[in-house]
Order: sequence, then C-alpha cells, then structure tokens
Amino acid sequence: MKQEKKAVCTIAMIVINITIFLVLSFQGMTEDGIFMFHHGAMYVPSMLEDGEYYRLFTSMFLHFGFEHLMNNMFILGVIGWNLELEIGKWKYLAVYLLSGLMGNLLSAWMDIQTGEYAISAGASGAIFGVIGALFYVALRNRGRIGNISSRGLAFMVLCSLYLGFTSKGVDNSAHIGGVISGILLAAILYHKKKYPNGRDSQLKEEAKL
Repeated sequence: MKQEKKAVCTIAMIVINITIFLVLSFQGMTEDGIFMFHHGAMYVPSMLEDGEYYRLFTSMFLHFGFEHLMNNMFILGVIGWNLELEIGKWKYLAVYLLSGLMGNLLSAWMDIQTGEYAISAGASGAIFGVIGALFYVALRNRGRIGNISSRGLAFMVLCSLYLGFTSKGVDNSAHIGGVISGILLAAILYHKKKYPNGRDSQLKEEAKL
C-alpha cells in the first residue's frame, strides 16, 4: 500500500518553533521585549552598531506569547503543508528561510528610514513567503492547489495586511517583504509538474467542461 506523503519540513518548522517557545517560557516572559532581545529578537541598532546580524535569522523562531505562536503555527500547518508537497522539501525550505530573511531585511530598512526602532520577532515573514509562493504555484495550476485557490490566498494576504496596518505592534514591512520574496522565489524554483500518459491533456479537457 502506498504511503501518504508527509510535509516533514513543515512539521519540523512547527516543532522547532514550539520547542524554542517552551524553552524560553521556562526561563522568563516571552511577552517581555527585553527578555526576547537577550534571546535573539530583531533590533536594528544592535545589528548595525554591534554587528549582530544573526538576529535576522534567530528572530524568525521567536514569538511574543502563546497566541502569537499559535496563530503563526496554525497558518503554517495549513499553508506550508500544501506548498511543500507541491514543490518538494528543499525548495520549500529555501522559500521559508529566504522569505523570512528578506522580510526582516525590509523591516530593518524601514526602521532605518523612519528612525523608529522596535524589538521584533516572529515567523510571519517566512509564513507570508510561503503564502506568496503558494499563490504563484496556484496561478500556474489554473488558480488552484488542492482545496486552496489563488483567489482565497490573495484574499488572505489582503485581509492580513489590512489587519496589520490597522493594528498596533504588527511588523507589516516583514509581511510585505515575505510575500514578495515568496512569489519571486517560487517563480525561480517552481517547475510545473507534468503528468504521464497524457494526464495533463486530460485535465485541460476536464477544465473546459
């Protein structure tokens, strides 16, 4: 019997994020900005003045409180699973990690431009990258991947960005940087699957019905 494929990288990312959160929760308050700063959260002055560029990466695995963590992990579990099974684990990891980094870089650039610096953390830049990549893949597959449509993904992104801009303490720059990076990376890495025995032609005929 053929075993059902599992999105091992998506599962791994969720486990890593939850494990780090639990470890930090036993050491202090994850809602406390200073505590999170000392454990790798993003802070532009420290990156520029002290050369702590590692924060661009470590901040992707930190979350401010249980609700922040659960919201991100739920979305990652739903969206990431579909993308990983479609493009493969290594390309998925590239999209996830590079989108997170690019989201943080855009966020840092915006902080420098405005002169307003804040301690930030979260996987949302990477997750928005996964959403952006899945949006591109869905467009390449007649607007749908499994039960997820490109319209649904676009609606999700727009609603998330709207809520971000109308709420306090949300790093919208990281979200925008993530989703743009995800789309661009998917355009580079994704190659549409070809079905054997004329399956692709059959799908085209079914789409016309």
